[in-house]
Order: sequence, then structure tokens, then C-alpha cells
Amino acid sequence: MSAPAQVEELSRWQQLHPKHFFLDTWKRMDAEAHEARKARAAQGLGWDYRPLVALLSGVVGLILMEYWGMDGGFNRSIEWLGGHMAGGQDWLFGLRASHYFRLMHNAWWAVWRVIGFLLIPVLMVKLTRQKVRAQGLSTKDFWKHAWIYLLALSVVLVAVAIVSFEDTFQRYYPFYSESGRSWSDLIFWELFYAAQFFSLEYFFRGYLLTQLRDSMGSHAIFAMVVPYVMIHFGKPMPETFAAILAGVFLGTLAMKTRSIWAGFLIHVSVAVSMDVAALLQTGGLPHVLWPVFS
Repeated sequence: MSAPAQVEELSRWQQLHPKHFFLDTWKRMDAEAHEARKARAAQGLGWDYRPLVALLSGVVGLILMEYWGMDGGFNRSIEWLGGHMAGGQDWLFGLRASHYFRLMHNAWWAVWRVIGFLLIPVLMVKLTRQKVRAQGLSTKDFWKHAWIYLLALSVVLVAVAIVSFEDTFQRYYPFYSESGRSWSDLIFWELFYAAQFFSLEYFFRGYLLTQLRDSMGSHAIFAMVVPYVMIHFGKPMPETFAAILAGVFLGTLAMKTRSIWAGFLIHVSVAVSMDVAALLQTGGLPHVLWPVFS
């Protein structure tokens, strides 16, 4: 009987055992990588350039996000526009005085993550004549393992509820400081937040793992975890350490389901719950649909 058939016979709780969830998945990745390298050699395809393209394009995206996709890049951009357009200084003054100026900052941050984590990888996939959907966007095996997402989500939500009482958590979240001002503020921000989380999952658990797994096997997961943890620098230290475990778990889950959708839904659900939990611990949820300005 084949290994996949044996896995199907396991109960759900047995599938969660570290040996089956992690080790079996990693061994399958190593076996598939071995076969892929043999097939590549048999076809005379030579050296696999895909990891190089993925890692270098990923580095370029991370550099652009760090040096242009943060507050400094936003401020430099609007200052440049203000200096090169008619009535630019008045426009710049009005922009900075806007009640939505903070949301613009956060939207800039989110859009640059979409560029770095999604648009650049998609461009590389197209240029190397691969399928975008093959980078973890399939839902075929996701539904079969959707119960793992629900279980993981329930555990994380309990953890969020516990840490929401910490002062450091309440000072850091919600990420958009005006989220509690109105439902429109909260909803617009969460949509931007969700877009960057989809892009993040596509990059780390879709693009990187797909491009690296034939050459590196299961080690592709651990190679992916290094930059994934580094993008958490600046957040509370417990959350950054937790990103190591989250990266390994989500990477393994993505390879098990051949899909990024479980990781994306976990990330979005947790992010929204963290913002809501922080609001409930401080000023409460919004009371109006649109902000009221005096």
C-alpha cells in the first residue's frame, strides 16, 4: 500500500501526531524532491535555476518594502509630489491635515507588501513560464484538511484572548490606531490587512516553497522560516519567537494540503481577532459607521 493511502486511513487525531503531521510530510517532500531531480537529469534540463530566481526576487522585494514601503517612503513620496505639482504645498498641507492621514500611511504599507510579496513573485512565475495557480493556490486538498484550520484557529483564539490582557499587546494592537473610531475605519483597515496577509502567504508558503522544494526537499520549509521570522522584528519578542513555530507549522500545512488557503485564513482570522481583542480591552468596538469630526 502506498504512503498516501496509509495516511488516508489514519484518524484525524492520528494525523495530528507530530510523526504523521510533520515527519511524514517532510519525508514525502524529500522523496518527491529526489524523484524530481532524477526526472530533471533524465530530461537533460541541467541546473535548476528556480531557487536562485525565487530567493533573489524575494530579497529585492524585501529591500523595496523595507526602504520604500514604510512611513519614510510614504513621506518622501508625498513630499516629492508636493514639490512637483501646481499648488503642491497646499495639497501637501491638506493631505497631512486629513483625518485619514494615518490610514493612508497604513494603506501605503499594505500596498507595498502586495507589490513585494505578490506582484513581484507573480511576475517571476510568468517570466519563467510557470503557472501562478501552481504556487499554492489550489483548493483541491484544502477542503479535505479544513478541520486542521478550524482546530488551529480555535487554539490560537484562546491564546489571543489570554495575551490581550498584556499591556504590550494593548499598546501594539490594533496596528491602525484609529480602528476604534468608526466601523468604516476598522473595515477599510482590515481589508488592507487581509490583502497583505494573502500576499505574504503567497510569497512564503506558496512561491518560495514551490520554487525551493524540488531542490531542497523538506529543508525548503526551514529556509523559508528564516526571512519569515525576520519580518517580525520590531514586534513583541514573544510573538517573534512564536513566528518560528508558526512558520514551520504553516509551511508544513501548506505542503500537506498543497495550498496556502489554510495559512491565509489562519493569519487573517488571528489578525482580526487580535485587533478586536485589543479594542475590547481598551476603548471598545466602534459605535458609529463613519467617523464624526468636530
